[in-house]
Amino acid sequence: MDSFLNTYKRVSKTTVTLPTERVISYLGLGSSIGDRAAHLRSALQRLNSESTRVTALSSVYESPHLGLAPGDSERYPPHLNCVAQVETSLSPNDLLDSVLEIERAGGRERAERWSPRTIDIDILLYGAVSESSPRLTLPHPGIAKRAFVALPLAELAPQLTLPSGERLAETVLSETIQQQAIRRVAGLALSLAE
Repeated sequence: MDSFLNTYKRVSKTTVTLPTERVISYLGLGSSIGDRAAHLRSALQRLNSESTRVTALSSVYESPHLGLAPGDSERYPPHLNCVAQVETSLSPNDLLDSVLEIERAGGRERAERWSPRTIDIDILLYGAVSESSPRLTLPHPGIAKRAFVALPLAELAPQLTLPSGERLAETVLSETIQQQAIRRVAGLALSLAE
């Protein structure tokens, strides 16, 4: 017993870092007010942490505001959007907490649903996790419906298969996506080093 206690005391004083499994996740980022590109850059910088690392970025796209009321796309400024691939050791809910904090730090106000915003970050995919709760739905239900999500995501992961069984590379060719007004912003590239 004394031998066990001596070993325990010696080992308990040693900090052991166990390898943490990292999951590939895709995040959709958007900004529609203020210096939109600066808001995206700032959010990407904040994403890089001990638990989460940005590993790839799509091109930046501009699209009209997607609102709840007719005429919102004319009434509100257009959005800049991109998708970031991240590796994270956070659980889906912890990653959600992290992105909500990044939004708060970026000046995001939630006065009205789908209102203009300085920064918006959505978890699109978290590994192969499929879940639905009042707080989080994975994969994000808007992937196959929104060009500003599907096109940049397809740049990074065209081989992905959506819950419908359709490959993302096929989704971007659908009428739903093709009929939406969206353009790649030439000359605006975000960097992983920013």
